[in-house]
Amino acid sequence: MLEDSGEREISLVGYCMGGQLSTMYAALHTDGPLKNLACFTTPVDSDGMVLFKRWLDPRYFDVDRVVDTLGNVPPELIYASFDMLKPAQRVAKNIQLWDNLWNDDFVRSYRLFERWAADQIPFPGECFRQFTKQFMWENRMVRNELEVGGRRVDLGAITVPFLHVVAEHDHIVPYDSARALVPLIGSEDKREVMLKGGHVSLVAGGNAIYRLWPQLESWLAERSV
Repeated sequence: MLEDSGEREISLVGYCMGGQLSTMYAALHTDGPLKNLACFTTPVDSDGMVLFKRWLDPRYFDVDRVVDTLGNVPPELIYASFDMLKPAQRVAKNIQLWDNLWNDDFVRSYRLFERWAADQIPFPGECFRQFTKQFMWENRMVRNELEVGGRRVDLGAITVPFLHVVAEHDHIVPYDSARALVPLIGSEDKREVMLKGGHVSLVAGGNAIYRLWPQLESWLAERSV
């Protein structure tokens, strides 16, 4: 990106697990070109992800067998786990679609949104194995003990301006899982913002246009000129 743009610095935005990956990069590459870091609904404390924690209980979930058998984890498995958090939600959405089936604008918006929300890709097997063990089982990220490539990810090493936006009604990454992120970051310029919405509606859909993206725009405008 730096080569294509001709710039010397970059601002990075990470959503959900992308926020985890972004903080890992920032912590392990403190001498890199990163100028600003913004994360949305990023989990750091697996104890706050109660249902996921139960489903991945090592007494019942053999992650080694799953990965050794399947290789990369199928996207259908990941998507099904989200559906199980709110089993009636898909039924409610289908009813809403039926009620608006002759509204062309609604149907078009519905199809675009659902296509984006359901666009899961296979989860790399070894990453899934490590993520399950180090993050979900051992909760290493909130303890600053997570390792990537044999190197410890110290979130306190991050010193660039940092923004974390969380959703008030997030059922995938509850606030109990996300609240510890900002205190762990070493930056002096750091901020947490809570906005109305859920995990998906925070970043996509009509409300996101008026809530999230103006927040990010104004925050970056003060730090990227």
